[in-house]
Parts: sequence; structure tokens; C-alpha cells
Amino acid sequence: MTARVLDGRATAATIKAELTQRVQALADRGVRPGLGTVLVGEDPGSRAYVAGKHRDCAEVGIASLRVDLPASASQDDVEAAVARLNADQACTGYIVQLPLPPGVDVGAVLELIDPAKDADGLHPTNLGRLVLRLSEPITSPLPCTPRAVLELVARHGIDLAGADVCVVGRGTTVGRSIGLLLTRKDVNATVTLTHTGTTDLAAHVRAADVVIAAAGQPGIITADMVKPGAVVLDVGMSRIVDPATGKAQLRGDVADGVDQVASWLSPTPGGVGPMTRAMLLANVVEAAERAAG
Repeated sequence: MTARVLDGRATAATIKAELTQRVQALADRGVRPGLGTVLVGEDPGSRAYVAGKHRDCAEVGIASLRVDLPASASQDDVEAAVARLNADQACTGYIVQLPLPPGVDVGAVLELIDPAKDADGLHPTNLGRLVLRLSEPITSPLPCTPRAVLELVARHGIDLAGADVCVVGRGTTVGRSIGLLLTRKDVNATVTLTHTGTTDLAAHVRAADVVIAAAGQPGIITADMVKPGAVVLDVGMSRIVDPATGKAQLRGDVADGVDQVASWLSPTPGGVGPMTRAMLLANVVEAAERAAG
């Protein structure tokens, strides 16, 4: 068996084409969505990620509002940038790029974001709504990466109803929030949340129909841990420096060989990553649509 590919790049391109049409429909009503970013410091990975978001905006017709602060920025400086975007009517949604410099209270900054402009979908108010709404429609931004996982699977015709899903990783971005989406009645999966401290992690993974690897530990999911025919999504990503060349390489949580056991596999890169960026755009467009009535 060789796993079929959950192609995030092609699926994200389709979603962007759909969003372009929705942005044009808003433009016909005199509305233009705007995505803001707050970037503090010169971290190369963060700068590249933010630049990619703004390229995506240009591709679908969303306006870009970029706020770059030096690494020496204080708590007050960062909070002032957040306040400006909260008040800016041209900004439909925005993100504060993490990590922030040492000494800046990340939690305090993120809680200052207007929940209606929370493009990442991780504000406590929006996560609280997701907790409370088991079957009701959700009219607030959803966490981008969990939403990306579900969208990627659905657009490849995979039904998760009744599936046993093992999530590996307990981070806020994926692990702690994806179960909330998977267990909604419109998805109806059963979720086991595991992490690097789980006793006999392999046994939990091996019992799953679907594995979502989001631990940020390169190669933590090996072929012998995966049930034959399982669907595997590689979400975690790490930068590994090759000692011979000094160059950084991206490595996922899924080790080589899993593609010979799984029925479907999302690659790293090219799987969930492009979909996450597409879902960020979707959150911004949807916020503009809600504001426009």
C-alpha cells in the first residue's frame, strides 16, 4: 500500500479561488476585507511567514495592513499596536505573530485583540463559543489549523463520522482546540488527546482510524505505530539544522515509511500548512461578510 496524498497546496488554491469570488462580491457592495499583522523583531521564520500571508492577501484581493516593531518593543508598544488595529475600520481581522520577545506578556497581548477581528480564532472568547456550541452554527472565527485539517479531509471525500481520532500534541494552536471541532455533532468523531508525556503513546496511535500529529517532535509517529489503512495528517513542523551544510530543513512529526502503511497522508511541507494560510484568509473574508450583513 502507498498512501494517497492529502494535497494541501492544490486544495488551498481551490479555496483561494473561491475566496477571490467572495471578495469581489464584497467589493461590489463597497466593502474590502483587510488583514493586519503585528510582527515584533527580526526572527527569519516569522518574517517569512508574515510575508507569505500578505502575498496570499494580494492573490485574493484582501488589503494588507502591516505593523512591524523592533525587537526592543515594550509591552506598551505592542499593546498600542493592537489597540490601533482594533480601532482601524480598514482592518477586518489581524494576527499577532508569535513568538514575542522575552519580557512581553503574550497572554495579555492576545486577550486585547477584538474577538471579532481575531483572524487566528484563538481568542478566549472565540474558543469559549466553540466549547459551548455543540450543534449550533458558529458565527465567530475558528482556529485556523484545526479548521484546515477538517477542510482538507472533507475536500478529499473522507468522512470522519464515527471515526476514532488520535491527536498527538496538546498545544493551544492545534491539540487543545481541534477536539472541539472534531466532536461537534456535524463531524461526530471520537477523539483521544495524547502528547509526549503519554504512557504507551504507540498503543493509542495504533488504535486510531485517523492520526493528527501535532507534537512538534520530528519523526515521533513511525510506521509501526500506525494501523494499516489509517488516515495520517502531519501537522507538526520543526526546523532541523544540517550540521554538514548549516542549512535548516523542515521536518514533520511523521517519519519515513508511514506512507507505506496509511491510506491517506498529508505531507510536510505541502499539506496542512498551505491550508492553514487559506483558512486565515477565510476567517478574514467571513468577518467582512458578517460585518456587511
